[in-house]
Amino acid sequence: MNAFLKIKVWNPSDQDFNKLDFMTKRIFISYILFVLALPAFSQAGYGVYQFLSLPASSRLAALGSVNVSLRDNDINLAFENPALLTAETNNMIGLSMANYLADIKFGTAIFGKTIGPKNYFAVGVQYVDYGTFQETTDLDVFTGQSFTAKDFSLNIAYARPVTNRITVGATLKPVYSAYESYTSYGVAVDLGASYNDSVNLFSAGLVLKNIGTQFKGYYSDTDGQHLEPLPFNIQMGISKKLSHAPLRFSLTLNNLQKWDLSYQSTNQDATNSSTTTSSTNTTKEIGFADMALRHTIFAVEFVPSRSFYLTAAYNDRRQQEMSMSGFKSMAGFSFGGGIKLYKFHVGFGMTQFQVGNYAYQFSISTSLNEFRL
Repeated sequence: MNAFLKIKVWNPSDQDFNKLDFMTKRIFISYILFVLALPAFSQAGYGVYQFLSLPASSRLAALGSVNVSLRDNDINLAFENPALLTAETNNMIGLSMANYLADIKFGTAIFGKTIGPKNYFAVGVQYVDYGTFQETTDLDVFTGQSFTAKDFSLNIAYARPVTNRITVGATLKPVYSAYESYTSYGVAVDLGASYNDSVNLFSAGLVLKNIGTQFKGYYSDTDGQHLEPLPFNIQMGISKKLSHAPLRFSLTLNNLQKWDLSYQSTNQDATNSSTTTSSTNTTKEIGFADMALRHTIFAVEFVPSRSFYLTAAYNDRRQQEMSMSGFKSMAGFSFGGGIKLYKFHVGFGMTQFQVGNYAYQFSISTSLNEFRL
């Protein structure tokens, strides 16, 4: 009998606009038109390549896994919003490694480069290694063979400022996935915009993430390749630093393309018989305020200098869906910090999903400009 694998798988003012050169105007107008037309062909909802939603660095993990507004000298933020690339990310390298749930390993690497005064580029890689598995038949008989499961994504990002405060960007993400003998590949695109008011210590961001398709599904059916949607997501956020205190607050809105985040729960209840169980599918009723909170992520950072930060965040949806009745849990909360040591920025992030289930993430970044003689 054959072995098998089950897979679960944001207008500048007219005055500002008239100051722009012709090429910049074309880029900005094309970007706006594309965003306005997007709802006509994008498909919301859940789908394959869910690893694209994992936090790309320890700081993002500490920020609740999502932040599209934070403007800082951190190249890893470009994974969340390509418009966060700046002149400061020129020649910057970022590396991240995470010990995820069930010993799953995932990591990222990214390098930024500025060409000319207004063209910001970055090239990065995301990968997930789920480990090595023993191959069994559908009768749970070990075949003596083993297999692996991995996901990869190449990120090619470009950003360009269109005014002194507004930057737009895009990321092209070819994706390849291999689970045992089941392989799939596709492409995704992220479109982002960033607004930064450095005088008032305020920034905002908007991202339309994972627009794309599978080119090859994991398997074929009677209709040919079984293609599934990508995890399309609309995210918006704001960040504000206090003028007279070393605190910065962020509010991020996630999954704006889909209001209803309720889900069906399957509970198995033991019957009077010791040898049988009954399954009941139920959909939890979620009120308006509760549903709104499930779209939000709150974060606060203690930033006394550009060389040190401490972060705490609260992801309400994670808390509501991951907490367990009868157990005390910090599910939904995440923490982290970072410090500059010599010429390197080192960061750590920790997230709890359920009781006893923690994910730890480490990041390091540096600018090659620091090493010039």
